[in-house]
Amino acid sequence: MPLFNFFLVESTAKNQPIGDSMAVEDTVKEDKTQVSVSMANPNYAIYVEGITKTYSNGLVANNNVTFGVLKGEVHALLGENGAGKTTLMKILSGCLSPDTGSIFVDGKKVHIDDAMKAVKLGIGMVHQHLSLIPSFTVTENVALSIPLPGRLKLDIIREKIIAVSKNLGLEIDPDTKIEQLPVGLRQRVEIIRLLCQDVNILVLDEPTSVLTPLEVDELFRIVRGLKEKGKSVIIITHKVKEALAVSDRITIMRLGKVVRTLNASNTNERELASLVVEGFVPSTNGTKGQPGELALIVKGLNVKGNSGRLAVKGVDFLVRSGEILGIAGVAGNGQKELVEALTGLRKTESGTSIMKCCNLANRPPQFIIKKGVSYITEDKMKRGVILNLSISDNLALKCIEQEPYSKNMIVNQRKVESRAQDLIKRFDIKASDPCANVSSLSGGNIQKLMVARELSNGSILIIAEQPTAGLDVKASEAIHTKLLELRAKGVAVLLFSADLDEIVKLSDRIAVMYDGRIVGEFLSGSLDMQRLAKMMLGSTT
Repeated sequence: MPLFNFFLVESTAKNQPIGDSMAVEDTVKEDKTQVSVSMANPNYAIYVEGITKTYSNGLVANNNVTFGVLKGEVHALLGENGAGKTTLMKILSGCLSPDTGSIFVDGKKVHIDDAMKAVKLGIGMVHQHLSLIPSFTVTENVALSIPLPGRLKLDIIREKIIAVSKNLGLEIDPDTKIEQLPVGLRQRVEIIRLLCQDVNILVLDEPTSVLTPLEVDELFRIVRGLKEKGKSVIIITHKVKEALAVSDRITIMRLGKVVRTLNASNTNERELASLVVEGFVPSTNGTKGQPGELALIVKGLNVKGNSGRLAVKGVDFLVRSGEILGIAGVAGNGQKELVEALTGLRKTESGTSIMKCCNLANRPPQFIIKKGVSYITEDKMKRGVILNLSISDNLALKCIEQEPYSKNMIVNQRKVESRAQDLIKRFDIKASDPCANVSSLSGGNIQKLMVARELSNGSILIIAEQPTAGLDVKASEAIHTKLLELRAKGVAVLLFSADLDEIVKLSDRIAVMYDGRIVGEFLSGSLDMQRLAKMMLGSTT
């Protein structure tokens, strides 16, 4: 596997649906997209027929879905946010019950009414938001999911973890506390936890959404290892490149229905993007910005991390109005601490961050917001939204004190809801009612909500931290377009992203961050990707 995603080579094979050798009958029609999978092939690990699921708010998440996964294959489930992918997999893993439909495991019809039953049938799911207890060790977390008769024997669990890890090359210290592990290794613990329960069908829900390029490469190595051991792996994703890079077959879902199943080797990015969003073809070339006056000057910034040691070390850079400065780097090299210092969420030890002749260092977030800074946070669930508030109230958080949304401390709810309706439409937030709590939205739609709020405030500077994490190809393209539009209007954008394709596509300049320092800078027109990649890893050669 190449080091970074941008080295992936797009397939140029003819675009043909999967053939008869897989005993799969493709019955796609233009207006009624439905796939019928032949049960004659005994190699199916799992097969579902006619699955329908309607939520209490009337949303039809799965509409007569038929879908099959072969034994020993990696199968990508690709689609927009809200296409029904996660709902279908939650049904297979026992987290939800379907309204109608049948499930077959190894050719036998089964009834799955809870997650434990699914595990007994060999089906396990690693959810997008990991469910480990941070203060517990790896062994203790795994032990919680393995019912053993009599007294819990941690030494037995520990030996099982070591054996499973060694068998698949998943090196992990069973005595390490989860809170001490980076996200990539925490995800590995979730996989090990399932393997210790003898699961044969693993479902990974958006597994790369919070991983660095290096961690993505390592995850894909693990997935291929699972396939070699005869396991079936289903990857829920909205990233076309990743589906092509790791899967044998790809099933596309749209609006709760299966559209088509293809061999990964017989398709390409453009076809898949068009199937995910009917007729949609992503743009390839961005336009250059027209930099103006200085919007932000950062000089000699030093910031401590949680360990008490400097995480940001004498950082200098500037951002002009009408330009996008991208900060590239492997996660954990000071980007998070830099963002938090710039937005008032972390103390600065020394140095300055100047906007309009005002030093923002060590100022509270509210002060920085009023100076014209918008912040799209990576941690949307904890910092981006208030889950128990309504959608309309969340969209108004940054403007609720201003007219016409309030006057004399009295909120004009009609104006707030009208603004919400407008933003819901403009940013394609899939919400049945703006008065519903944000907690009712999918993760992708929560991301869209946060971005809609932060890009609609008339800000001078936008600090965008992973702005399209968890979003499908169409939603990502819409946010990219909006950022470019704001740049054209003279807004300065400071972009932090683990997605190098995103950095390269949007940025006028790219600064590379390693070990808390800016170690290099590139203009978009003279970009050396090999040199940039080496800089991200600390190499100077």
